[in-house]
Amino acid sequence: MELIEQLKKPLLFSGLNDADLRELATITVRRSFRKGESLFCEGESATGFYLLLSGSIKLCRISPDGREKVLHFVKPRETFAEAAFFGNGTYPAEARAMESGEVLYLPREGFMALMARNPGFALNLVVSLSLMLRQFVRQIEELSFNDVTSRLASFLLRRIDEKSTSYGGIIYLDLGIKKGELASRLGTASETISRTFKKLKDEGIIDVQGNRVVIHQLEKLQKLCERHE
Repeated sequence: MELIEQLKKPLLFSGLNDADLRELATITVRRSFRKGESLFCEGESATGFYLLLSGSIKLCRISPDGREKVLHFVKPRETFAEAAFFGNGTYPAEARAMESGEVLYLPREGFMALMARNPGFALNLVVSLSLMLRQFVRQIEELSFNDVTSRLASFLLRRIDEKSTSYGGIIYLDLGIKKGELASRLGTASETISRTFKKLKDEGIIDVQGNRVVIHQLEKLQKLCERHE
């Protein structure tokens, strides 16, 4: 029963009824992973996809000059590696654990058989992938048109929705990633991110306490984000 409840949570399976979910559970494998472990590497044969239950995963690629580019940070209740169903049959990026946790693994062959028997599986997959495409388009737009300050402001505002607390009009949020990884995600250098944080701090908009950001002036942060939207 616990497994059925976990399978209900991601967008990919949100339209499935209990009977469908029970059928899906029969092919699902629970796996744990350690911090720093790679669940799969870029170019490996794509044998299935995953649902993150706990912990943190980043999807990344290495550029020709050796730099790491973070494509996406996977949050619990999200599926990832759905590209296993399309393309040349290989994973297009590496999935690396930022902290220990647990996933549900769904093998490609078993899931394809379920889709063949139940069109609802295929429909949910199409909806999920289309929404993911929108997220990547937004990320590309930010990298193309926004300056680093606007990109950082946009990231912090999204992070408020995901993991923050508020007290006395001041917002406290967990950055969730190292500044070097944040720089990679925003398409800039670590030194630039550090300077941008200092600029926002000097202007009284935020304060930085280790891996925690304290937001004193939310409206100013929103204006920085809106400036290039």
